[in-house]
Amino acid sequence: MTTSSKHSASRLAMVGLIIFVIAISCTTDRSKRREPKPRNIVLMLGDGMGVAQIYAGMTANGGHLSLEGCTYVGFQKTYSASSYITDSGASATAMATGRKTHNGAIAVDTSGHRLKTIIEMAEEAGLSTGLVATSTITHATPASFVAHNPDRGKYEEIALDFAGAGLEVIIGGGRNHFSEREDGLDLIAQFRGNGYLVTDRIEGVEPGHQGPIAIFTDSLPMPPVLKGRGDLLPRATEMAIGRLAVNEKGFFLMVEGSQIDWACHDNNTEYLVSEMIDFDVAIGKAIDFARKNRETLVIVTGDHETGALAIENGHMESGEVSGLFGSEGHTGVMIPVFAYGPGAEKFAGIYENTDIFDKMAGLLDLD
Repeated sequence: MTTSSKHSASRLAMVGLIIFVIAISCTTDRSKRREPKPRNIVLMLGDGMGVAQIYAGMTANGGHLSLEGCTYVGFQKTYSASSYITDSGASATAMATGRKTHNGAIAVDTSGHRLKTIIEMAEEAGLSTGLVATSTITHATPASFVAHNPDRGKYEEIALDFAGAGLEVIIGGGRNHFSEREDGLDLIAQFRGNGYLVTDRIEGVEPGHQGPIAIFTDSLPMPPVLKGRGDLLPRATEMAIGRLAVNEKGFFLMVEGSQIDWACHDNNTEYLVSEMIDFDVAIGKAIDFARKNRETLVIVTGDHETGALAIENGHMESGEVSGLFGSEGHTGVMIPVFAYGPGAEKFAGIYENTDIFDKMAGLLDLD
C-alpha cells in the first residue's frame, strides 16, 4: 500500500470513528430525554356526546367549536362488563378506575368491591382535585370519581362518600342529598366543620378565599341553559381551574356537560345544541388555560352516545341544524376522544375506555 493510500485509509477510519461517536451521543441524548408530562389534567366529559352531537353543536355555532383546538383525536370503546350498551355509571367507572363494571354500578367491580379512583389516587399523591357538573353532583358520572356503590341511584349514600372525599372544589346541583336527608344527617354542616366554604352561588366565594369550596347551585339538578342556567358551567370551570392551579404538585379536575344526554333522551335538538355549545365554551376555558400554563393536559370525550342522532340537514352560516333521533336511549357506537397539551399524543388511536384511566394515571405518575 502506498503512503497516500495509507493516509486515505487513516482519514476514512477517523471519519468513521467520528460518525460512530456522534451516533452514540445522539442515541444517548435521546434516551435521556423524556417525553413531556402534564402536571395537571382536566377531563371534560360530555354525557351522551357522540360525533353527531358534536357536529350538531358545531353547525349551530356557525361552523366552529373551541374543541377544534385539540391536537389529537382518538376513539374509545364504551361497552360495559354487563352490556354492549353502557350506562353512565359503568362508563365513568371505566375512565375513573381502569376497570369495567356492570351497568348501574359506580366505582365498584362486578362483585361489588371498591375500586380506587383516579381522584383518590391524586389526593393520596398530594394533588388538588375537583368535580364540576350540571347535573346533581351525586349523579352517576361525577359520583363515579369519588363514591363507591353497586347502585348509582343511592344518592344519599353517595353523598356520604363525597363528604369524606377531600375534594378541594365541588360545584353542581344536588344540595338536597346533603341536607334534606331521610337519615336526618346534615352533611352541609359536616362540610363546614371540615373547613369548606359552602354556598349556592359562584358569587358567594370571595376572590381571596382560601380553602376548599362546595357550591351546591340547586336543590336537585341545575336547570338547562334554555331555562335560565346561563354561563354557569364555563364560569364554574374557570373558577375550579384557578383554585386548583395554586397547588404546585398539580391537580385533577373532571367537568361534566351533563345535560347533553338529557336533551338526547328527550330527542330535542334545540336543547341539545344549547347544551353542546355551553359545554364547548367550558372546553375553551380549559384549553385557554392549558395554552398559557403549558403543563396542563385537556381531554374531551363522552361516556356514550344517546339518541342515535342523525343530522338530516344544516347550514353553517345560519346555524340551522335538523336532527333525527332513532332512539330515546343510549347506543353502542365508539366515542371520540380529543386531547390538547403534554401527553395528548397518547390519546390518538382506538382503545378501551379503561385505557383513558391508564393513560391519565401514567402521565400523572399515579401508577
